[in-house]
Amino acid sequence: MDTESTYSGYSYHSGRSRGSHRHGERSRDRHKSRSKDSSRSEKSVTINAPPAEPLLGDQSIRGDEMQDDNWGETTTAVTGTSEHSLSQEDIVRISKDLDDSVGLDCKRYLSVSLSIILGLLVLLTPLAFLVLPHLLWPDRLRGCGTACEGLFISVAFKLLILLLAVWALFFRPPRAGMPRVFVFRALLATLVFLFVLSYWLFYGVRILDTQDQDYQGIVQYAVSLVDALLFIHYLAIVLLELRQLQPSFSICVTRSTDGETRHYNLGQLSIQRAAIAILENYYRDFPVHNPALLTASKSRAAKHLAGLKVYNVDGPGGNNAAASIAQSQSRAMIAAAARRRDSSHNELYYEEAEHERRVRKRKARLVVAVEEAFTHIRRIQEEEQKKSPGDVMDPREAAQAIFPSMARALQKYLRTTRQQHCHSMESIQQHLAFCIMHNMTPKAFLESYLTPGPTLQYGRERWLARQWTLISEASVTSGLKEGTVFLLKCIDFSLVATTKKIPYIKLSEEFIDPKSHKFVLRLQSETSV
Repeated sequence: MDTESTYSGYSYHSGRSRGSHRHGERSRDRHKSRSKDSSRSEKSVTINAPPAEPLLGDQSIRGDEMQDDNWGETTTAVTGTSEHSLSQEDIVRISKDLDDSVGLDCKRYLSVSLSIILGLLVLLTPLAFLVLPHLLWPDRLRGCGTACEGLFISVAFKLLILLLAVWALFFRPPRAGMPRVFVFRALLATLVFLFVLSYWLFYGVRILDTQDQDYQGIVQYAVSLVDALLFIHYLAIVLLELRQLQPSFSICVTRSTDGETRHYNLGQLSIQRAAIAILENYYRDFPVHNPALLTASKSRAAKHLAGLKVYNVDGPGGNNAAASIAQSQSRAMIAAAARRRDSSHNELYYEEAEHERRVRKRKARLVVAVEEAFTHIRRIQEEEQKKSPGDVMDPREAAQAIFPSMARALQKYLRTTRQQHCHSMESIQQHLAFCIMHNMTPKAFLESYLTPGPTLQYGRERWLARQWTLISEASVTSGLKEGTVFLLKCIDFSLVATTKKIPYIKLSEEFIDPKSHKFVLRLQSETSV
C-alpha cells in the first residue's frame, strides 16, 4: 500500500513541506518495491481513511507519540501503513452486512405497511357494519330510535379514542431495527386480525345472508366490536409498556478494548430488546471510544518483546568449539534480555509520569490562551456596543477572529491527550461561536476538551458504530435469565453484557417500645464534706 501524506487541520502550507513531499515520494517508491513481493504471500486489503477527515480508528496518529514538545504550526507528516488490514473474507463479510442492512430496511417498511393495513381494517370495520345495511337492503330496515342514535355518538367517540391510542402506542418512529420479530407485538397483531375476522364471519352469516331488519341490534353489534378493540389496546399497553417497568435484572456491560464498565437495571425483556436498551444507554453514558489511547501500550509491548537479536556467525557448518561458544553467548544475551524485561515496570512508571507532566503543562498553556482570547472578545464586544447596530460583529466572525490565538495551544493539548481525531477545526469553531453567542465562560468552552464526553457529544462520523451485531448462544427472542451472556459487536470493539438477577429482598420489622426510652435520674441530696 502506498504511503500518504497527511495535513493537520490547523496547519498552513510551509516551505518545509516541499522537502517532506520529496522524502515521501522516495519512501513511496521504496515501499512499492517491497509491497510487490509481500503481495504474493498475503491476501489482504488495507483501507485508509481520507486525509482531510481522519476517522476515529485511524492509526496514523501513532507517529505523533515520538514528536517533540516544540512541534510547529504544522508541517506535512508522512505516515506509515495503516494497521487496519482486512482479508478477503472480511471484505465478503462487510458486503454481506451491507446486503443485510438493505434487507432490514425492506423488513422495516414491510412491517410498517402491514401495520397500516391492519389499522385501517380495524377502524373501518365498525363503520362498514353500520353502512352496509343501508346500501344493500335500505327499504326493509326498521327505524332507529333515540337509543340507537345515542349509540352512534358512542361509536364515534370510541373510534376517535381508539384512533388516538393506536397512533400513540404503535405509530412511533422506530428507535432501532431488531434481528427477529417482536413476539408480543406479533401476538397482538395476530389476535386483532383473528378477532376482526371472526366478527366479519359472524356478520356475514347472521346479518348479510339473512338481511336482518333490526338495525338497532346491528348498531349494538358494532359497539361491542369497538369495546373489544379498546380492551385489546389495554392489553397491548400492559404487555408492551407496563410489564418491563419493574427492574428484575442487573446487566453489567463492559467494553472489550479499555474495560469501561456500566451497570443497568432492566425489567422482563427479551435479549434483543435488552440489547437495544443497552445501546441507547451506551451512547449516553460511555465515553467515546478512543483507540489512540491503546496504541501506547501496544508499542511498549512490541518494544520489549523485540529484546535482543542473536546471530550465529559461523553458520550451521561451524566446528563444535565455535558452536559451544555461540550457545553460551546466546544464553548470556537471552538472560540480559530477560533482565531488561524485568525492569520494564520502571520504564512504564517514568513514561506515565512524563506523560502526566506534559498533559498538565499543555493544559495550563491552553487555559491561559483561552482566557486571554475570551478577555479579548469581551473587550471587542464592549467596543461594538458603542457602534451603530449595523456594525455589530456576528458570533461566527468573532469566533474566527479569536480562534488563531488559541489554536496552537489547543492543538498541542489535543495531540498530547490523543484527541485530535475527535475534534475537527470546523467543529471547534462552531462550539466557540456557540459559547460566544450564549455568553459562556472559558471554563465552559474548555470542558468539552479537558474531559472526554459521552459518545453523543461527538459527530456521527466519529461513532463508527452505526450497525451492531448481536451474538448470543440463546435465542434473541427469549427472555433474560440468570447468567445470560451476550455480545454487541461493532467494527473496533464489542460490548459484553452479563446478566444477574436482582435478589429477593425480605424486610423484617422490629418493634421498639416507646417506654423503653424513658429513664429516671436520681440525685443524692447529701454531699460529702
